[in-house]
Amino acid sequence: MSIKDEHIIEAAGKTPVVVENGNVVSVGKPLISSCPLAKRFNNPVIHMSQEEIKNNIEERIYSFGMCTKDRIVLSDNDFVLFGASELLSSALDGGIIDCAVIACDGAGTVIAQNPCLVQGIGGKMSGLVKTCPYPEVIEKINRNGGHVAFPDDASIDAYKGYLKAVELGFLKIAVTVAGGRIAENIRNTDNDAIIIGVHTTGVDIHESELLADNCDIISACASSSLREIAGKRAVLQGGVSVPVYAMTQTGKDIILEKIKKTKNQILIKGETLPVSYGNEPYPLI
Repeated sequence: MSIKDEHIIEAAGKTPVVVENGNVVSVGKPLISSCPLAKRFNNPVIHMSQEEIKNNIEERIYSFGMCTKDRIVLSDNDFVLFGASELLSSALDGGIIDCAVIACDGAGTVIAQNPCLVQGIGGKMSGLVKTCPYPEVIEKINRNGGHVAFPDDASIDAYKGYLKAVELGFLKIAVTVAGGRIAENIRNTDNDAIIIGVHTTGVDIHESELLADNCDIISACASSSLREIAGKRAVLQGGVSVPVYAMTQTGKDIILEKIKKTKNQILIKGETLPVSYGNEPYPLI
């Protein structure tokens, strides 16, 4: 049975977007009305309208082949200082982790050990819900220090991807997860796994508790409950408008490794967490 050429992304404002055969065929309703990060995109999303989001996704398809067989998978350009791919790339480069289990359009679950592959896949891609396999993309990933866990159907499964990384012999494994239950399952399987919570807009209090209990790093996105629950328990906060929380010493080490490597000017200040200056996504949900 042939696999449909379809990709489902939850883009700016956790907006469901469907791409088929390289074309945006539907854009849902955003959950929020503004986001400071979305305003910094190459094709900015200022008012969080469906038209702006469609234009942004089309720009990504055009500029680096997102959701097509022409997908560019390597990059060494940071989009944000404390983004998940930026942190994982730095952690790989610094030897804190051996590999990162992430998701890529056109390939699904990927186990990557090349920092440029992690950044190329994740730097401009977030919220991938479903994808289909492209042999051309899978071949590029395999050639550049990656392993596609499920090449036949490009399924996205962080837990099974983690198990595959263990099977391949990796020891210091980082995994990005988009849900508290997945984080808990991985933590119960391996207390030493390094778990990064991403794409958290709209998570409820129960999910926030699970993420705070089991993750090493959490991106708060536009979540009000994570700011309240994880923010107060964090040992370090990176960024303010869309904060990233280190929940463990390992998470703290990864963020500090990125700070060591960046050429950006940095302010480091002791403060009671969480810290907010008011320039946040709106509304927090």
